[in-house]
Amino acid sequence: MSEIMNVTVSELGQDAVILDVREDYEWEAGHVDGALHIPLEQLPARLEELDPDTDLFVICRTGGRSFRATTWLTENGYSAFNVIGGMGAWFEAEKSMTSENGETPRVL
Repeated sequence: MSEIMNVTVSELGQDAVILDVREDYEWEAGHVDGALHIPLEQLPARLEELDPDTDLFVICRTGGRSFRATTWLTENGYSAFNVIGGMGAWFEAEKSMTSENGETPRVL
């Protein structure tokens, strides 16, 4: 098994490809603008939507689901990194967010 690489939100570049594995209601409340959204349980069925040659920075609410997704992606030949602290850390770092519901973006 490969060692899982962890990164902090401050280590992410502006061109980082962020994969959000949270549930739909969490995504709708607030997410990183431009992120890809594939809920964790849908990841195996939607794997073809991801480029195996692109570094993926996987995020969830606090880091648990993203760690599982990162582990699975890495074991399946993808280059994936777990974002430590997830969207909670993103929010605390006052990074830009957007919502799908017209309300002020927030982390659920």
